[in-house]
Amino acid sequence: MDNSGKRTRRGFAKACVLMSGAPFVSRLSWAYGSPMQKLQYAAIGLSGRGLLDLHSISRHEKVRMVAGADVDSPSANKIAARIDGVKTFSDWREMFETMGKDIDVVSVSTPDHMHGIMAMSAMNLGKHVYVQKPLAQTIGECRAMEETARRNKVIVQMGTQGASSFNDRNGVDLIRRKLIGKVTEAWVFSGKGWGDKNPLPAREDPVPEGLDWDGWLGVGEERPYLNKYYHPKNWRKRQDFGTGTLGDMGCHIFNAMYRGLGLTVPQRIRSQTAVPNKYNWTSNEQVEFDFPGTPLTDGDLKVFWSSGGERAPKALTSLVPEGVKYRFGCLLKGENGVLLLRHGSSPLLLPEKSFVGVQLPKLEPFGHHTAFIDAILSGDRSRVLSPIGFAAPMTESILLGNVAMQRSPVSLKWDAKKGRFTNDERANAHVHRSYRKGWKIIGA
Repeated sequence: MDNSGKRTRRGFAKACVLMSGAPFVSRLSWAYGSPMQKLQYAAIGLSGRGLLDLHSISRHEKVRMVAGADVDSPSANKIAARIDGVKTFSDWREMFETMGKDIDVVSVSTPDHMHGIMAMSAMNLGKHVYVQKPLAQTIGECRAMEETARRNKVIVQMGTQGASSFNDRNGVDLIRRKLIGKVTEAWVFSGKGWGDKNPLPAREDPVPEGLDWDGWLGVGEERPYLNKYYHPKNWRKRQDFGTGTLGDMGCHIFNAMYRGLGLTVPQRIRSQTAVPNKYNWTSNEQVEFDFPGTPLTDGDLKVFWSSGGERAPKALTSLVPEGVKYRFGCLLKGENGVLLLRHGSSPLLLPEKSFVGVQLPKLEPFGHHTAFIDAILSGDRSRVLSPIGFAAPMTESILLGNVAMQRSPVSLKWDAKKGRFTNDERANAHVHRSYRKGWKIIGA
């Protein structure tokens, strides 16, 4: 799955035009004007975030859900009972084999380690894909997914729902208006901490009835079931299945900054915090990224990431008015002020007295899922705000931070053109992954 596509600013901009904004004639555009025809939709992952995704997609008037797959049979049974005409499977591969010709659109809302194989299999079958963040678990998969989408001419949207919100879109607008001048530094932070410093428990528990444990492991190495250690919620803490807080929340919180500034991928990455062992991620992540400069930055840009409660320096946080909540967010320091991008809340220009009278644009509301379906129907991708051409390099940037944590305190140098680290061979071992025997991408 090696794809050493160039990650220059020019190449990235071209990819975004091709993958996001350019007109596209969908093979399913007949459904756009027909009151009777609907897109046939299948969901992989039917509980938690997957349940929210399938409801958001299937409520579109031009969508009919026809199939679903989940390794947990109680979740599958609930959907089969709730939605008429939906066939459910415990194995997503069987779903494609049985109903592949009847499916137009697929959502992938599973643990991170399965995003790549499921999404690329769907793309190779000609399906448009909505895949939850992070786009994939490894850098190699991100690049392969971008190439697979391009080759199959399908639309792919990453599930960073906030990208379509007023909050993120207003944040992007404020950055691009240069109200704080060129950005000199940035701090991105999360109050959440998906980590575990404890060693792997030395036990084996019985697999719950109705759970296909081998299917849950999927491409991951075979191992005993541990009750509540992996499934259903704590997999994000585990290196083999999740991507820690950075992979989980970083894709949300980096988004407006990354889009607004037109960033590509970092050249250097260093983590001050190491993973506690080979099994888990740490709770208190601290990573420094050096991004190539853009027209909206004052030269190359240093971005600081932290999780578990750490924030920007007090000289900047002291500008935030008392009572303003910002547990998750991004602080951009500019030549003429500071911009606080709050995850889930409206952006703030600081100090407030310097930006009195600044008006936000009047934006038309639209949903992240709806924009994805509308693009498939009409061919207009202008509202697809996390397309593969954007999502792949942003996720790659974030996953580089995870590699840095695995190699802390080494300052890693990343050659985006070659897709490898130039100063640490052990770090290169984390760029790609091998799938477990018996698991392969359909159509690869």
